[in-house]
Amino acid sequence: MSLKHAYNGEPHFPSRALISRSAFEHNLAKAKDLAGDAQVMAVIKADAYGHGAEKIGEWALDAGVEWLAVAQLGEAIALRKALHERGRMLALIAEPGAPFWEALELGIDLSVGASWELDEIALAANESKICARVHIEVDTGMARGGFSLAELPSVLPTIAEYAENGLIETVGLWSHLAMADVLDSDETERQTAEFVHASTMFADAGIDIQFHHLAASGGLLWHPDTRFSMVRPGIMLYGLSPAPEVATAEEMGLEPVMRLEADLVSVRDVPAGTGVSYGHTATTPIPMRLGTVPLGYADGIPRHASNSVEVVIGNQRHELIGRVCMDQFVVAAPGAVAGDTVTLFGASADGYLTADDWAQHCDTIGYEIVSRLGTRVPRYFVD
Repeated sequence: MSLKHAYNGEPHFPSRALISRSAFEHNLAKAKDLAGDAQVMAVIKADAYGHGAEKIGEWALDAGVEWLAVAQLGEAIALRKALHERGRMLALIAEPGAPFWEALELGIDLSVGASWELDEIALAANESKICARVHIEVDTGMARGGFSLAELPSVLPTIAEYAENGLIETVGLWSHLAMADVLDSDETERQTAEFVHASTMFADAGIDIQFHHLAASGGLLWHPDTRFSMVRPGIMLYGLSPAPEVATAEEMGLEPVMRLEADLVSVRDVPAGTGVSYGHTATTPIPMRLGTVPLGYADGIPRHASNSVEVVIGNQRHELIGRVCMDQFVVAAPGAVAGDTVTLFGASADGYLTADDWAQHCDTIGYEIVSRLGTRVPRYFVD
């Protein structure tokens, strides 16, 4: 019996993303090796880059990871409950008026990169009588979030006061690299120096910091000086490269965690000169058998894939023909029948295009290909 028919009792969909525990654990082990003595904070934001955050979080914790990170506080609250408050979790983004009190009750660590945020978290800590564990974000070159080095002299006394009063514990100091994937740029070296300067400013102000973290996947892979006492691998854990033009996932020994597949819902034999899909942007050059795949841009399949990528049917690659529609697209399907499995991407070792290959065809990055996958595509966790 094929894998796709083994999910009795599950909601029925004609597509599926197969998520491999062994591949995830393989990639995590590589991240740990590179990290050395540094703590690993596994980034599982955006539903673990589309892979399923609850299960990925469980796997990471089971493998000995103590720290998880997500982007938004709402993600952290829901996931913290789902994971029964195991391990430590850092929320990187919150808005004014966010439920910081609930985060404190759940033991969530909070990023702080603005004065309003520092004050609101301290107020929540005072009202709840729970000391807030915070990671101070400094802006070393992203212009996106965090205190600038110019701001720190005016902010450090407040941080020190809140810490002395037991309202906050300064667990971490962190920032983010803007150009870790550009190896011939001096920007990473400059940002690292800015980060070290910020750390010195905290030390001079008498504020203890337990963990310093700057490196995400790119820093961990290619910039050893950025690893400090904690690292935040994300995309590499899912078997994709932060920059395939620098090194592909295969070249780095990473294994894709996701394989995306669907069932052909119809096939038809058409004569030469048949226009295909909206706008007839493709016309069959010869008589062909066409198959319809029940995935479209509502499921996260990029419209830019139109007339571009290849899929695998029966161990053979066949081209996508015509425009990607909201719910389906058409492929060349010689010899295929309705119900045959179509694999969009997976491991290159198995003969599939990778998510990074799809990204290249669609003028985007592998992060987007996997993280945009919609809710009509069930995730099945396999090994």
